[in-house]
Amino acid sequence: MAWYPLGGQGTDGIVKNELLTTIGAKYNKTAAQVALRWLTQRGIVAIPKSTHKERMAQNFDIFDFSLSDDDMAQIAKMNQHDAGTRDFGDPQFVKYLIETYG
Repeated sequence: MAWYPLGGQGTDGIVKNELLTTIGAKYNKTAAQVALRWLTQRGIVAIPKSTHKERMAQNFDIFDFSLSDDDMAQIAKMNQHDAGTRDFGDPQFVKYLIETYG
């Protein structure tokens, strides 16, 4: 699950990212829509935050296209770190959670 996957609109570079913008142009979509579609195609539930009706509508408008395997791979290379990501299937992490939070 990805909470607030786009960050603040533009604060982390997602909405203005050159690669996402270029890929989006192929599908007539925004960089943000490409990022959300990438998450969705990977089976990750994306929960974007917005207070703007236009952006909310755009966030829902990601189901009429699919990213190619090449697009998916190019976007995956963007991830330079996994800060905030946890593998809840990792027994060590589950043990840590149980010991810490009971």
